[in-house]
Amino acid sequence: MEFTAKQIAAFIQGRIVGDENATVNTFAKIEEGVPKAISFLANPKYINYIYQTKSTIILVDDQIKLGKEVPKDLTIIWVKNVRDCVAKLLQLYQSSIPEKEGIDSLAFISPKAQIGKDVYIGAFAFIGENAIIGNGSKIYPHTYIGDNVQVGQDCKIYPNVSIYHSCKLGNRVILHSGSVIGADGFGFAPNPQTNSYDKIPQIGVVTIEDDVEVGANTCIDRSTMGSTYIRKGVKLDNLIQIAHNDDIGENTVMSAQVGIAGSTKVGKWCMFGGQCGISGHIKIGNNVKLGAKSGVPSNLRDNQTLIGVFPMKPFHYFKSQALFQKLPELYQQINELQKEVDALKRAKDK
Repeated sequence: MEFTAKQIAAFIQGRIVGDENATVNTFAKIEEGVPKAISFLANPKYINYIYQTKSTIILVDDQIKLGKEVPKDLTIIWVKNVRDCVAKLLQLYQSSIPEKEGIDSLAFISPKAQIGKDVYIGAFAFIGENAIIGNGSKIYPHTYIGDNVQVGQDCKIYPNVSIYHSCKLGNRVILHSGSVIGADGFGFAPNPQTNSYDKIPQIGVVTIEDDVEVGANTCIDRSTMGSTYIRKGVKLDNLIQIAHNDDIGENTVMSAQVGIAGSTKVGKWCMFGGQCGISGHIKIGNNVKLGAKSGVPSNLRDNQTLIGVFPMKPFHYFKSQALFQKLPELYQQINELQKEVDALKRAKDK
C-alpha cells in the first residue's frame, strides 16, 4: 500500500517542503534509505545522512537545524515530535496488513472450549477443556492453551507459547513466541529425613491484565496460592523471569534478562534496565528507575533513579566506578603514608 506525502502530513499534522505527491510504501533508517521509503531524522548526529539518503520522504524534527539545502528530489515533512509521528505511522502501516482468519483444520479444540467471534486458530494449536477465547483473538500455530484458561478479546498468542491451566489474560494481550505463562513457581522445602527436597505444590494462577505485552521466552510463574499479577499496560522484554506471587504494577517496563524473585511487589510506571536482579519478599515503589545490572536486596521508596549493586544514584555510582579503577594506586599511596606515619611515631617515641 502506498501513501503520498500529502496524506502522511495530514495524518501527523506536518509541514511539507518538496513534492506533496511523492509516494512511499515502506520504512527505512535514514542511513539505509531506499527509493519509495520514508525515513526520519530526530538526532543531530545523523544530519549528514539527509544529504546522502536514497529515501523518498524524510520526517524531520522541528528542533533540527539543517546547515544547507537538501537534494531537490527529497521531500521533507517537518513535525513537532518525530518519534511520536513515526509510532503513529508504524501503527497505521501495521493496521493495513491483513490479519489471519479462520480456524485451521489441524488445530485441536476441546468440544468444551468456548471460541468467540472472528478468532484465528493456527495449525497444531491446542485449546483445552473449558478454555475461553475472546472475540478477535489470534492463536498462532503450535500454541498450548490449557484447561480453564481465559483469553480476552483481541489478544495475540504467537507460535509455541504455553499457557498452563486456569490462567487468565485480559484484552489486547500480546504473548511472543516461547513465552510460558503459569509454570510452577520455584517452591521446594529441604527434607533432612530423605536427604532431598519436597516439592511445594503451586496451586495458584497467573493473572495478566489488559494491554500487556510479554517478550519471547519470558516466563511468568503461577503462584503458590492466589495469583501472580501482571497489571494493566506492563511491557516485558525477552528472557525475563517473574517468580511466583509477584505483583508487577501498571505500566511498568523491563528490559531483557531481568529476574524478580518471589512475592515481590513492584509499583506503577517503573523502568528496569537489562539484567537487573530483584530479591524476593520486598516492595519497590512507584516510578522507580533501575539501570542495567542493578541488584536490589531490599525495599525501595517511590521516585528514585538508581544503578549498581547495591543500587545508588547514578552520579555517585559513576564517580565510585572511576575511583574503583584507581584503587591500586590509592592503596599504594595509603601504604606509603602509613609508613611515614609509623616513622614519625618511632621518631617521637625516642
